Amino acid sequence: MANEDLGKTLRRLASLTQEELAERSGVSVDVIRQLEQGRKHSARLPTLHALANGLGVELTTLLGDPPAVSASGENDGPRFVAVRRAIMPALWGPAPEPPGPDFSMNSLREEIADGWTRYHSAEFDTVMKALPDLISDARSATASGSDDARRAGFAALGKALQLAGHVAVRMGKTDLALISLERAIDAAGRSSDPLLLPMIVNSTAWTYQRQGRLEDALGIALRAADDMADAGHTDTADGLKVWGALTMSAATSAARSGDYERAAAMMETAEKEAARVSKLPDGGDNRMVSVFSPSSVRIERVRLAVQYGHPQDALALAKGMRLSKDTPPSWRTWLLLDVARAHTDTGDAAGAVKTLESLRRVAPTWMQHHTLAVAIVRDLRALPNQPPGLRSLAEFLGVCE
Repeated sequence: MANEDLGKTLRRLASLTQEELAERSGVSVDVIRQLEQGRKHSARLPTLHALANGLGVELTTLLGDPPAVSASGENDGPRFVAVRRAIMPALWGPAPEPPGPDFSMNSLREEIADGWTRYHSAEFDTVMKALPDLISDARSATASGSDDARRAGFAALGKALQLAGHVAVRMGKTDLALISLERAIDAAGRSSDPLLLPMIVNSTAWTYQRQGRLEDALGIALRAADDMADAGHTDTADGLKVWGALTMSAATSAARSGDYERAAAMMETAEKEAARVSKLPDGGDNRMVSVFSPSSVRIERVRLAVQYGHPQDALALAKGMRLSKDTPPSWRTWLLLDVARAHTDTGDAAGAVKTLESLRRVAPTWMQHHTLAVAIVRDLRALPNQPPGLRSLAEFLGVCE
């Protein structure tokens, strides 16, 4: 992987000395020194994973922007400004007015659910265009006449602001994401949906992870999961899905904090519980509930095995896996990326290319948004004998010679 800004990123992030980072990451002091001084502009994925773990940050923080995705500042263009204004209305602005006679709560819920579907399909521009109206309509619904209608409006507002938080994270605006999620939590507390608050907490934990706040992410995910179990909310399919998503999030934070064994134990527990989902009463629209199934847990186990140096375990977990129909495209993307990474780590370049070609067929847009795909292709192109199909993938991702 080549990244001219890698040295600057390391210097900006490292509150540690070079020797301390070397001890935490297992990367030699000489390599760290060369990267920070700009004498070395490249590092292979295993080295970058080790550095990210030592720094307590996401791998994507070190990978930079994928070449096929514009980094020209368009994220802060008029469309994203409109999203900011929707999340944070102007000070002393007018109070929400009740919705008009043509308003339909069912239609609003459907539009928000469609927004989540488009988000999982990486249609971020389309979602950003729709968000301001979705949030505005939901705010209006909170000013409805009856208590039930107002509570339904707050539930819609919480879900719309949660979606805005996810989009903000994808655009690299984690502080804005937390503002949106905090406002979503406030709305959830004024709704009548007991599952909405823990779902938004899970999104907050994910955002904390992106900021390197692993202890915070682990703490809130475990607390929310325990609260759900204590309240008896894991007796329905939807409730168990939310609990499971929180448990997987906690496992990810534990693994990134260096406790891989604890993370693996959490994942095994989650996988056993996931088998109950199909046997419980289904409560609503799957597009509006956390992703949790035997497939999603297995995908997370593959991801952790790859990231923490167990590629053979990852390939064994992925072998013969059959994904459920409700597995979102974004999760399928992660699975194929991690399998490609595992093949790369075991020296099977042809297997890595074959997996990336499958990913290009099933989720081309997501693939272009993932810096990990770019990093894998760059690693493969550094090999003396490049497998067939690699050049086409490099051109698709905008990886230069």
